[in-house]
Amino acid sequence: MIIVAVDDLLFSSKIRETARHAGAELMFARTPDAVLREARERRPPLVIFDLNADRIQPIPTIQALRQDPDLAGIRLVGFVSHVRTDIIEAARAAGAEVMPRSRFVAELEQLLTGARGLGQEA
Repeated sequence: MIIVAVDDLLFSSKIRETARHAGAELMFARTPDAVLREARERRPPLVIFDLNADRIQPIPTIQALRQDPDLAGIRLVGFVSHVRTDIIEAARAAGAEVMPRSRFVAELEQLLTGARGLGQEA
């Protein structure tokens, strides 16, 4: 199970369709509390963040995930426009990997497939 913290309908659809092709199971969480709760319950191999999703508060949510020692092994990946250097720096400082939107889209299936394999091993 991969947690997706994205509130953009276009990207939600793209991620959902790619996951279907990759055979990856998704769970969408659209609030900080939902992301934290689901991460603690499910211990996913991957949480994906739209770093522009203000409602999700990605930077504080990433920080909260990183501060929880029980969630240390979760891979956190965020995507954002490459021109948003402020967000990129803040997300990296919080503990997430950051990809430009274009790279995220190009590598999404590989990202989901890799996380699916990790989830099956756990």
